[in-house]
This record gives sequence, structure tokens and C-alpha cells, in this order.
Amino acid sequence: MGKRGWRDLDESDVRVRPGRRSSRPRSKRRPEHADAETAMVVAVDRGRWTCAVDGDPERRVTAMRARELGRTPVVIGDRVGLVGDTSGAPDTLARIIRVQDRTSVLRRTADDTDPYERVVVANAEQLLIVTALADPPPRTGFVDRCLVAAYAGGLEPVLCLTKADLAAADELIATYSALDMPVVVTRMDTDPQDVRDRLDGRVSALVGHSGVGKSTLVNQLVPDAERATGEVSDVGKGRHVSTSAVALALPGRGWVVDTPGIRSFGLAHVTPDDVTAAFEGFAEAAEECPPNCGHLGGDDDPDCHLDTFVDDGHGSAEQLASLRRLLLSRAGRSPDG
Repeated sequence: MGKRGWRDLDESDVRVRPGRRSSRPRSKRRPEHADAETAMVVAVDRGRWTCAVDGDPERRVTAMRARELGRTPVVIGDRVGLVGDTSGAPDTLARIIRVQDRTSVLRRTADDTDPYERVVVANAEQLLIVTALADPPPRTGFVDRCLVAAYAGGLEPVLCLTKADLAAADELIATYSALDMPVVVTRMDTDPQDVRDRLDGRVSALVGHSGVGKSTLVNQLVPDAERATGEVSDVGKGRHVSTSAVALALPGRGWVVDTPGIRSFGLAHVTPDDVTAAFEGFAEAAEECPPNCGHLGGDDDPDCHLDTFVDDGHGSAEQLASLRRLLLSRAGRSPDG
């Protein structure tokens, strides 16, 4: 066949050079990972997460965050989906491919003006606020701020009073009686069985100032706590985790999340309505308050409807006083911080 002239060519003779990019659009669909195993995050250290598969403390897996999660935060207590090597064998690494919706969050900020909030623990059912009755003396301001954080985050607060062999607990218990909050009292010379019963089968976070006996309490509740903490530090190649939260398995059932790094709660993320919402009856009444009402009453909020609500016999004056003490603490106006 001889060479054809240009008049003999048609569109079938045109050669199209493929573009540098594929003509097929890239799919944004991600694998569903239907075979992913469910686990609970029990420790975090420098880009590695220790997870208990199916909540079983004997099945621990080290994992990294999958690329598709981006910068999605993963914290102690999160329930996650794992794929990859979930055997937990030495030098193996699984991938966290999803984080389930949280049922509760314990948040704090560096101070009351810091816009950045940090989730300390996720999915804890209760917050055990550990306070000594003496040596050091109790700081109700700290307790109040912990209560605010618990109410705002959906955790049930429990007041744990230690060192009852050094001072009586009656006065402090009376201070919080209007809140209808569970209280457990311990002595340094007695096994904390009441605390153990309270934590059994639940995920609980512990907070407390230095010296109140929280570490002693944790070691009584979890006999191998020091060994468990040491194992966790190996995840980050030797760094100690004394400033990080860690979930420790209780003998039998349940987990206790020790938070040794928390000395105070910044509450910049909490609004007055977040606190009021935790008080049955007052939450609905607060809807009748003027816009931007802080619910403090007096010169701060003279038209606060909560006063009318109590004056009409629909609420407890003692409980309103407790609510307002917490609101003052949220505003940084607690008498003892």
C-alpha cells in the first residue's frame, strides 16, 4: 500500500497521546474494612497507640494512625477499629482506621483564656475526684472545677475523700450534699473496698492534686500498676509516661484511667449552659433567662430566671447555691482555686 496524502486521512488516523494524568477520576471511596477488630486505646506515646482488642487487657496491640484519618485525634479510652497485624507480637504494628463516636469526653484547656481544648479521656463513665481531708488540706476550688469538667463532658462525678484517719469527712461531705453526688471515703490503713466496688465493671478516670494519695489508691486497686506503666513506656522506646494518662485494667472487670499530669482544669471551652444542663429542672428553667445570662444572679445577672424558679417553689435553693458556686469557679472566681 503506497503512502497516502493528507486528503486521504480521516479521524480514525489521528493518534492521541494520552495525558500525563489518567483520564479516569480518582475515587474518593475508602475501604470499608469490614474485618476491622474493635479495640480500646489504653496508652498513647509519640505516635503509637497501645490498644486492648475487644477490651481484653491480655490482647494488647501497638498501632499507628492510618493515613486516611489525617490528624483525627485518638486519645485514651477511644474505641477504634484496627486492621493489619493485630497479633500483638513483638515488632508488629497495626493501623487505626476509624474512631467510634464518643459517649463522653473529659476536656481541659491550659487556662481559662486558652482557646485550644485537649481531650484527656474519652468514653469514661465516671470521674473520681480524689481529695485528701488533710495533708494537704482539701481545695474545694479544684473540686468544683473538676465537677464542671465532668458535667460538661457527660461523666458522672464521684468524690473520693482520702486520709480519713487524719481528719473527719463530715464537713466536706456537707459542702457537696446538695449535688446528690456519690462520695467514697478511704483511710491510709484500710483497703479501699468501697472504691473498688464503685469502679467494678466500669471505665473510670481519676484526677487529683499531688500528695492526696491518688497513686497509693491506684496501686491498691491495680496491684501491678507500676509494672503496667513500665510496659506502656516501652511503646515510645523508653520514655517515661508519668505525665500522660494511662488506662489500667482492674482485677476482674473495668478500667481505671490514671491522669497524673492534670493539676488544674482550664475551662475556656465550657459555657454556663453546659453546667446548668447537668442540673435537672434548672436546665429547663434557664431557657427563660435573658440572652447571654451567666446564671450567677445578684449584680452579675439580676434578671436570671433561676431565682424566680426557686422563689416559686420549683427548685432547691441549696442546689441553686451549689450550681452558682460551680459557675463562679468556671469564671475563675473560686475563693481557693
